[in-house]
Amino acid sequence: MEKQIKLFLDFLQGEKKLSDNTLQSYRRDILQYKEYVEANKINYTKVNQEDIKTYLEYLNKIGKKPSTVSRNLASIRSFYQFLIRIKKVKKDPTEDIQSPKIEKRVPNVLTTQEVELLLEQPKDIDLKGTRDKAMLEFAYATGMRVTEIISLDIDDISLEEGFAVCKSGAKQRNIPLGSMSLKALKEYIEEARPILIKDEKEKALFVNVNGKRLTRQGFWKIIKYYKEQAHITKDITPHVLRHSFATHLLQNGADLKAIQTMLGHSDISSTQVYMQFQDPGLKDIYKKAHPRA
Repeated sequence: MEKQIKLFLDFLQGEKKLSDNTLQSYRRDILQYKEYVEANKINYTKVNQEDIKTYLEYLNKIGKKPSTVSRNLASIRSFYQFLIRIKKVKKDPTEDIQSPKIEKRVPNVLTTQEVELLLEQPKDIDLKGTRDKAMLEFAYATGMRVTEIISLDIDDISLEEGFAVCKSGAKQRNIPLGSMSLKALKEYIEEARPILIKDEKEKALFVNVNGKRLTRQGFWKIIKYYKEQAHITKDITPHVLRHSFATHLLQNGADLKAIQTMLGHSDISSTQVYMQFQDPGLKDIYKKAHPRA
């Protein structure tokens, strides 16, 4: 089984070109499944539907969340479909097994007034303030995930065309930038970043005071600091800005499919969670969609 798992992971990396994070998830899920079948002396090539259901029940019993159980099932299904492809098994034992229902949580979002208040906090009177203003404006203007933002290189930004290129694994999407974000970003790139970087070869768009690529923790601390400065009581994380971006676009008439594209959701059901915030009277047209566009 170990050999087949290695071939499967190589296939995901080489042919499917999955991101490192996704690949690690598959690896964890399949290795956990391997431990289970070996501990229970089950031949993985002769597993049937009942065996898979029993395994999913076992995951429930040890306290795994429905979303984790659902992901495990998807990983095992992919593994068996790969085994069919290389003719190691004839049938997929996960066929017709339904994923557990996952309750979609209501995202924590800021009002447009709270966003305005937060974005007013960084003052571009010094290098750090100029960077922070550009970064917060950018996070709200694009709705990008924090890992995507800190992974951006300077070459991923086109100030002339007014968009950012976001690369996530093998996928790529172009996200338009509003005028407020472009203005703050231009000031940061032209006036602050050249002084902050210590090495001309540094490619990172957003850097820390040492001139190195900003980390997730660094980004989180910056948002926390300005939240306190703004006296906002809501919990604000980089992801809350992403939720707020999507909600405000929808409330201002953006099309759900357009929001799905900008957020990089592969499944529209992930985007539909924002529908609960929509005014029923709004039409699905992309007009004046972003409060700071």
